Amino acid sequence: ADAATRDIPLARPNISQAEIDAVSAVMKTPNLSLGPKAPEFERTMADYCGRRHGVACSSGTAALHMLMIANGIGAGDEVITTPFSFVASASCIMMVGATPVFVDVDAGTWNMDPAQLEAAITDKTKAIIVVDVFGQPADMNPILALAEKHELVVIEDSCEALGSTYHGKRCGGFGAASVFGFYPNKQLTTGEGGMIVTDDAALAERCRSLRNQGRDAGAGWLLHARLGYNFRLSDINCAIGIVQLERMQDIIDERSRVEARYRAELTGEPRVQMQGVIDNVDMSWFVFVVRLNDDYAPSRRDTILTALRDRGIQCSNYFAPIHLQPFFVESFGFSTGDFPICEALSERTIALPFHHELTENDIQYVCHELKRLL
Repeated sequence: ADAATRDIPLARPNISQAEIDAVSAVMKTPNLSLGPKAPEFERTMADYCGRRHGVACSSGTAALHMLMIANGIGAGDEVITTPFSFVASASCIMMVGATPVFVDVDAGTWNMDPAQLEAAITDKTKAIIVVDVFGQPADMNPILALAEKHELVVIEDSCEALGSTYHGKRCGGFGAASVFGFYPNKQLTTGEGGMIVTDDAALAERCRSLRNQGRDAGAGWLLHARLGYNFRLSDINCAIGIVQLERMQDIIDERSRVEARYRAELTGEPRVQMQGVIDNVDMSWFVFVVRLNDDYAPSRRDTILTALRDRGIQCSNYFAPIHLQPFFVESFGFSTGDFPICEALSERTIALPFHHELTENDIQYVCHELKRLL
């Protein structure tokens, strides 16, 4: 097809008639929120991740915010995380008045580099937010060992990694608690939504109270034990999530098919690098991102993004460094050069269209156009 007729979206939710029917069924009940679907979704998600408890909430960001509060993190505390992520994994630290401390990423996996972690720990460090970027599980074993040595809370941000495994254990199963987000571009979507999974019953109860205006379980509607928020997730959203989780393996398999096709088209292309997958990892792919090699200046990457869009290929730079976001620079004085591996990566990333509706012809076209522009 001619480029003028092409319109290949960056992402597409994978929704079947079963999700539509599940929403319709909830709409015929009086329980649009605070009904039976949220506890059911929580149980199925906890079971899937090998955890005891789930707490459904309005977003992955809300999940991270609640875990900061529930772990007593606040002003004067430091929390270590990665600069190469979606902004919420660091802004949640600022939401409670604590200070984010960044550790640069590994050039191959694009996740936090465990070898650089210990140098970032101070007597103010309370927690580590570990991100499984693009579905790639972080190298948890050395991180957990360091956290235990220094008595730090580990929170696993698995928002992009539902279904991935690390040494045979599913993402969402590591640390004190893990979080997921269910925005429409994720492997599992509920439209908007998030989930905390944990083995800690007291932590789960605190988070359930925080998401529901500070009410405790069994207390009256107008009785508020603590400062709380409205971070609830409706039964409508949860009904979608339950069906999506039932379909999870098929969804992951379809995304793996697309990733394998891209990898076949781009393997041996010397001008781009793909995310390295570490040993003992089984990936559930969130996005497909290539990194242009160091010969390409950021301005050339931006020119390529524009040209791809002009050819009907939706694409994005993914991610911009968190520490160079304006409000992080204003708040903490970060500057260019602070985390050079992250910065060099961020300046050269291109997220290509990635979803289950992509045909082999679509992927060939995208890769042909990318190579032509390179």
